Amino acid sequence: MTIIRTKKEISLNLLAKHLEIKKELIIDSNVNKKFETDIIEANTQLSIPYNCELVLENSEFVELMNKSLPRVHENSQRDTILYTKKPYDSESLYKDIDLLLKMYPFVKKEIIGHSVLGSPLIELTIGKGHKKVHMNGSFHANEWITTSIMMHWLSDYLGALVKGEQFAGHDCLSLYKDTTLSFVPMVNPDGVDLVLNGVPNHLEYKASLYKMNDESLDFSQWKANIRGIDLNNQYPVNWEIEKERKEPKSPAPRDYPGDGPLTEPEAIALAELVKKHGFDRVLAFHTQGEEIYWGYLRKEPEEAGRIVNEFERLSGYKAVRDIDSHAGFRDWYVNEWKKPGFTVELGFGQNPLPFSQFDEIYRKSKGIFLSALYM
Repeated sequence: MTIIRTKKEISLNLLAKHLEIKKELIIDSNVNKKFETDIIEANTQLSIPYNCELVLENSEFVELMNKSLPRVHENSQRDTILYTKKPYDSESLYKDIDLLLKMYPFVKKEIIGHSVLGSPLIELTIGKGHKKVHMNGSFHANEWITTSIMMHWLSDYLGALVKGEQFAGHDCLSLYKDTTLSFVPMVNPDGVDLVLNGVPNHLEYKASLYKMNDESLDFSQWKANIRGIDLNNQYPVNWEIEKERKEPKSPAPRDYPGDGPLTEPEAIALAELVKKHGFDRVLAFHTQGEEIYWGYLRKEPEEAGRIVNEFERLSGYKAVRDIDSHAGFRDWYVNEWKKPGFTVELGFGQNPLPFSQFDEIYRKSKGIFLSALYM
């Protein structure tokens, strides 16, 4: 976190101009301070967002209190502090979230629940606008590259926001002021860790995991949570149909919807989050197929069609209105709230998708991320 101390009394507007950081971001980075007037007293310590171009030596207004600021990662595509093009397990995610919070203190973090094994399910909130947009990834364990892509979007967006730049042709500060983004990058941390790291040292689940996986040590095709429940078949919208027709009739690496809707803590946490905030639209990122599912039994509003047309135009992905599927997170959201909900299938091929697709997925999908904020 970048900490500065004011050397003299200074107005907020002048400080923002001097630092080349928008005053809204300074205010939102210091929620415990009251900015009742435009004047900031001398010797006031403030948190400010990280800006890799920030030079404060010999400043007449402020002094930099912490000298060890992060270096821009040499492999990043922009001036960003994250490098997400790697196997992205829950440990990688939590480290990157901690770094983002230090460097961008206007980002808010909330633990919305815990996985079966107790890993935190983290929501990041960015922005302060009336329009509320929710995004999530890694519902399915072997689709963990969705988290990697999402965090790359977010890092680039935050970097452009602080530097006052445009991102994909759009003014980031306007997006920040108009839209509140709810961001849950990893819904299924236990499953992701199982796919990437193997069976956890947890006696309660070791034997059952091997049994469900036909005694194989290869968990690369695992989609479910650690109990063998498919989290995206857990929602109370025609759940009985999926229960009847799904081939697994007991916990399995994929597809088993459980003994009832909303039995799993990960699925419950997302449902409660939606109920709490009443989002205006939701996007769930999966792999693969380069398709965008957007309808559910004609419960979706006309607005959903306009939004998905923009997604399709920017990404080249195919918009698909109707699919024979129930009990999913998006299905439930559209059915219950009659608002736009989208399942975006990133990339093309066999899960887990290879890193050779990372750059292409990012290039095609970043327009979906941005247009979800400005539409």
